[in-house]
Amino acid sequence: MGAGVIKKASGGSRRRRSRAQPVAEINVTPFVDVMLVLLIIFMVSAPLMTVGVPVELPKSAAGALSADKEEPLTVTMTGDGRVMIMKTDVTREELVTRLTAIAAERESRKVFLRADGAVPYSDVMTVMGALSAGGFPDIGLVTDTGGSRLTGSGN
Repeated sequence: MGAGVIKKASGGSRRRRSRAQPVAEINVTPFVDVMLVLLIIFMVSAPLMTVGVPVELPKSAAGALSADKEEPLTVTMTGDGRVMIMKTDVTREELVTRLTAIAAERESRKVFLRADGAVPYSDVMTVMGALSAGGFPDIGLVTDTGGSRLTGSGN
């Protein structure tokens, strides 16, 4: 392997050592390995990046809404009467002011409202009015799947 190659030239016999030519190929195996590791990391961590305010959402038979480019704005109403924008507590008096400031910075006008099942309907409607007044007319109500389905057959 390490020995030189003897080549006969036309002008006599001389010994020449052949030089190793550089390989002009890209080795993509390390790149693929890193990308697969990153894919696994993102697949594991993506479900953990949701807003973590615990509420008992009502059940519904409706399907899921499509996702946008931006992280969706989430307003949560807890069973004990608190209102939260993402994970930040907000009083009802300053809700419209905060939403107006957030709307000025965001491209999307979509907001998801998560309300505990124990919250009275009138309170939910009051917060929905505040969302609309704050610049977010596109309101999606968040529920858990598996609720009862109205079939129209009298059941």
